[in-house]
Amino acid sequence: MRISASIDIPEPELTERFLRADGPGGQHVNRTESAVELRFDVARSPSLPDAVRARLLARRDRRLTDDGVLVIQGRRFRDQARNREDVRERLAEIIRGSLAPPKKRVATRPTRASKERRIAGKKQRASVKRNRSRAWSED
Repeated sequence: MRISASIDIPEPELTERFLRADGPGGQHVNRTESAVELRFDVARSPSLPDAVRARLLARRDRRLTDDGVLVIQGRRFRDQARNREDVRERLAEIIRGSLAPPKKRVATRPTRASKERRIAGKKQRASVKRNRSRAWSED
């Protein structure tokens, strides 16, 4: 399976399981196993560069098991072939998203105007609270 010019995942690294899909479809849905579950062992895959593997494992993704296996389920379509194609494309997109390292955050400082607006807002709020307590004490 071709991910990019430098990354190619061989078929033996992908494990597919077919299951019955839920949802509408009448009797047909009870007889056919059109849903697809694709498993890819990110932690032990020799096809992935170390940097990409680390970024994939660092993601907070509920599809990633504790063992480092990425599990993608496809049940969007009614036929198995389209679901297989769909889960493979989704896997490719996840891996492509981890190819580029994340951009470093450039630390910025608040502008003078934003500081002044913040202080003005705090003073406004303080005066509202101060006036509120005076109203109670006069009664």
